[in-house]
Amino acid sequence: MEKSSGRKVMDEIISFEKLPLFDLGHPLLNRFADSFVKATGIGALQAVSREAYFTAVEGLDSNNVLSPPPSEVTASKKHRFPNLRGESSSKSLEALVKNTGKESLQWGLAAGLYSGLTYGMTEARGVHDWKNSAVAGALTGAAMAMTSERTSHEQVVQCALTGAAISTAANLLSGVF
Repeated sequence: MEKSSGRKVMDEIISFEKLPLFDLGHPLLNRFADSFVKATGIGALQAVSREAYFTAVEGLDSNNVLSPPPSEVTASKKHRFPNLRGESSSKSLEALVKNTGKESLQWGLAAGLYSGLTYGMTEARGVHDWKNSAVAGALTGAAMAMTSERTSHEQVVQCALTGAAISTAANLLSGVF
């Protein structure tokens, strides 16, 4: 690849980050929608690639040669998408699409909620600092914990603290790198 074509690709990627995908008439809505769509795509890619990895690894024997695994090994392994091993390929594909959609939605909601909260708090307080990031991260973490199937109050608190810590660290370290 030529250096000039590599530069063109980088320029396209940088311009993609700066251009909003939507104009919904209000900056808060624009930020939420833009973050939601971008993170949804990333979530879908992550979910499909993870399942492809697990499917490929299960098919390898100890010599890294592709072979069908014994039934007792297959039964003991847990899938991230448990219904993916359907009776037919159409059921497997249906399970993959359903689970990928669910995970993509979770990624999109997390990104949109976090982005919208930080923007709203910046507008309300008049400053963008670590406090905005901490509160937005905590609220986003708590909301994401509540999307899981069996949520406990300990899980909500743990996810809120984790979200606050990660977003605060990212905000504080953004000037370093």
